[in-house]
Amino acid sequence: MTDYPITDYDDAYANGAHIAGAADYPPRWTVLAAAFRDKLSAAGRARLDLEYGPASSNRLDLFLPEGSAKGLAVFVHGGYWKAFDKSYWSHLATGPLAHGFAVAMPSYTLCPENSISGIAREIAAAVTLAAQEVAGPIRLTGHSAGGQLVTRMISGVPLLSGEVLDRIAGVTSISGVHDLRPLMQTEMNDSLKLDAAEAQTESPALLAPLAAIPVTAWVGASERPEFVRQNRALYEMWRGFATSMRMHEDVGKHHFDVIDGLSDPDHPLCRAFVGFEG
Repeated sequence: MTDYPITDYDDAYANGAHIAGAADYPPRWTVLAAAFRDKLSAAGRARLDLEYGPASSNRLDLFLPEGSAKGLAVFVHGGYWKAFDKSYWSHLATGPLAHGFAVAMPSYTLCPENSISGIAREIAAAVTLAAQEVAGPIRLTGHSAGGQLVTRMISGVPLLSGEVLDRIAGVTSISGVHDLRPLMQTEMNDSLKLDAAEAQTESPALLAPLAAIPVTAWVGASERPEFVRQNRALYEMWRGFATSMRMHEDVGKHHFDVIDGLSDPDHPLCRAFVGFEG
């Protein structure tokens, strides 16, 4: 457990050190993701490495459902803005695809080559390109750093055009870090290079929503206490606005397995993401 007030911010935000077999997860993800891409490519339902910007990492994969898409789902990966890319997560598109959504998964330029505010602008460009490719409502989800990025899309200084913003039908933040100020006290800030000004402008919990878009704040109940608190912080701050807020603490789930529900069409996380209440 994290003691409050926090005296060791690095431990408070350390996930792998508190998850049994943590090192096994990324290799497992890559195998599942590669097999999924091969399957969808063979079926003619994968458009890989679409360019949404000038940087080498400005690429997204677009997976298509059987038949016409009823809308667009976007998944933004985590890794504390400094690790991973789209190739680890492809299999998580399984659930939304089964519900008829096309699924876009972007990579982005990582810190320290980029800043968190710069990454947010890249994600906005990725969402914009995907929105041009797929008609209908847009649903955004992201895990960890991705949770911050997708909630940033609908708060603060606008990053999306009004036309794209108007199409966003829901946002699901999974284990998001919505107040960046504590990260300034961690060693990882050597890479993130956050200062007080950027922490203010890029922390969704400190910003106002741009529209009354329904938001689900989802977190594993067995995660580090700071992630549970961060999830509650977004819920408590934003439910004071017109935004419809839901919060869920997923019993028994930690930071690395809380996302698994996206791959199951019947899982409550997937159903929340695509807009089904039940």
